[in-house]
Amino acid sequence: MKKFLKVLVVRRLAATPIGLVALGVGWYLGRRHKKRRDERAKH
Repeated sequence: MKKFLKVLVVRRLAATPIGLVALGVGWYLGRRHKKRRDERAKH
């Protein structure tokens, strides 16, 4: 159910230019954060 809601939100946001920008920023920040966590786990 949670996944379904997420898809709905993403589709709603992607329909607007501002939403697309927000999604892009959120995805970029999330990816960067995950990468930093992985590097810390290696050390």
